[in-house]
Amino acid sequence: MPTEKEVYDSHAEQYELLILREDYQNNIPKEINKIKSVDGLDIVELGAGTGRLTRFLAGKARSLAACDASHHMLMQAKAVLSDNASNNPVISVADMRFTPFSSHSADMVIGGWSFCYLAVWGGDAWQREIDKGLAEAKRLLRPGGVMIVLENFGTGYESPNPPPHLNGYFDYLKEKGFSSTWSRTDYKFASFEEALELSGFFFGKDYARKVRDNHWITLPECTGLLWLIM
Repeated sequence: MPTEKEVYDSHAEQYELLILREDYQNNIPKEINKIKSVDGLDIVELGAGTGRLTRFLAGKARSLAACDASHHMLMQAKAVLSDNASNNPVISVADMRFTPFSSHSADMVIGGWSFCYLAVWGGDAWQREIDKGLAEAKRLLRPGGVMIVLENFGTGYESPNPPPHLNGYFDYLKEKGFSSTWSRTDYKFASFEEALELSGFFFGKDYARKVRDNHWITLPECTGLLWLIM
């Protein structure tokens, strides 16, 4: 099982295989649109990765600018998006705290499964790093714009059970005024063997054992959506 940093540096193709299996219910677009319809908006995406959200947003937004700190992940995203007839987003290698995009250029700033790393990798200064990310989102947004953050609320669980190491981060966003909801976004694998392989590679032996013991082809997943009008 590689570390998260190793995945983002070297395993974009495997990561893409995993995300293609997530949210077979297609709940994520529905939940985002409940917060604010993306149709016709100017959107900035932070931590785009291989384009899990990008491919949905690009087909609906008026304009989309996406960034990620990992060139490796963005190369996979560009390959995926080049096969999509939707509007091509502007894609940049950039730290989400210091993006190259214009001030007050977005109606929505969105970060999927990425904003949390400002806390996870922020050490003792993690709150300061979160504040930098929030300040950048505020710079990018027009008055009344919305910031939306999507995060893991529990892999292998049918109701929210967030990873304990993220509890402080979620509490901090709540203190900052973020509202939250959650939805099931289960992984549906092509086969039991694929479920074992991908769950073990990304989530570790304990998850692979859980998949094996339950003979899961569908792995429960909960995703949290947190948002703030700025």
